[in-house]
Amino acid sequence: MAALILFGLFFLLLLLRVPIAISLAASSIITIVSTYGFSSMELVADIMYTSVAKFTLLSIPFFIIAGVIMEYAGISKRLIHFADVCVGHKKSGIILVTVLTAIFFAAISGSGPATVAAIGGILIPALVKNGFKQESAAALLSSSGSIGIIIPPSIALIVFGVVAGDVINVSIGRLFIAGIVPGLLLGVAFILAAMYVRKKDIKERKDTLSNMPNAAIELSATREKASPKEMWKAFYDAIWGLLIPFIILGGIYGGVFTPTEAAVVAVFYGLIIGVFVYKELKIKDIKKIIIDSSAQTAVVMFIVSSASVFAYLITTEQIAQQISDGLLGFTSNKYVILLLVNIILLIAGAFMDAISAYYIFIPILLPIMLVLGVDPTVFGLFMTVNLAIGLFTPPVGVNLYVACGLANVSINKISRAIIPFVVASIVVLLLITYVPSISTFLPNLLGVK
Repeated sequence: MAALILFGLFFLLLLLRVPIAISLAASSIITIVSTYGFSSMELVADIMYTSVAKFTLLSIPFFIIAGVIMEYAGISKRLIHFADVCVGHKKSGIILVTVLTAIFFAAISGSGPATVAAIGGILIPALVKNGFKQESAAALLSSSGSIGIIIPPSIALIVFGVVAGDVINVSIGRLFIAGIVPGLLLGVAFILAAMYVRKKDIKERKDTLSNMPNAAIELSATREKASPKEMWKAFYDAIWGLLIPFIILGGIYGGVFTPTEAAVVAVFYGLIIGVFVYKELKIKDIKKIIIDSSAQTAVVMFIVSSASVFAYLITTEQIAQQISDGLLGFTSNKYVILLLVNIILLIAGAFMDAISAYYIFIPILLPIMLVLGVDPTVFGLFMTVNLAIGLFTPPVGVNLYVACGLANVSINKISRAIIPFVVASIVVLLLITYVPSISTFLPNLLGVK
């Protein structure tokens, strides 16, 4: 009965387009009250408070602040310039520039929407001049921005480690290292998909605008290769931004600081670079940075606290155990179960954010993965890739809406343009799911437990 009330109310509220955090909280509170009575409301407050009062989760607001500071400090435009100088002269070089910049910025911000917002204003017009349709350019940026929740430091992987910790200890440091190869594989998949899309777009534009000069839509073919001096200057200008991932990850794996302390280091590093090196960060910007980062942090923490109550009910009412027994009773074939899990997560990712999905599905699915002998790190990565795909999958893909605003295109147009990138990412997802060494190779090589 509790399961029926909990999930029935949750999906009803989602259908009514109630924000997911409120849907989670409302369905959980009503289920608790109907099951245990009004006196149990104190339990709700306790769960919501203890869920966010964790040292590891303290890294989330600091990484958010660091990402906002990096944007105000002018690091994103320097990364774009450096990538353009290195590969902009190549055929379809703008595609490489877009994906490489997204990977660089993802390693700084740890957020998909933040990556799209930071680099989209510069790169979408450049992609359109290079032959892409407006909606195709927005689709490439939306998909590339999803790498932000996979490449370390990733807020999503931090939350996965915290939630999974209630079932089995999963090292956040190991998750970070494990995310590098899958993130790069997604980048390669998006490059290949974008090359196909660009070729198709150019053909369609030539057919409809037969009088358009070839040079007007293939600017990268006429760009000269940068001189060593120009490349060195661009590298020197971008070096402070390029160093950030190495400082964060090197400090964590060198035992200098924890992931939470690394987030604080990133904040102070960004402030120093923005104020004293690039000199683009002004005192008046501090207020905007605090407001932006506080708003983002409040949203994340409210989702975490609401989802924690939902997850508590899933565990205490043995809903997770019932679903687990049902799925294992349906089939004992490991590969079929993994496929079913991926389908469930892909559908879930299209309707909810990663943090909510973690709290709902980890208590249900992680025990099943352990029974099947799946490494929790591998599960963490293919679950995160599923939810990363959700960032650019309609109807709730956050990256899509950010890119729509930047490119001034409708959600209907970008939803059609995103299909090749979704297909490419699903291919990578299946590889990560069925070839676990893709995720475990690097952490095992480096001895990260």
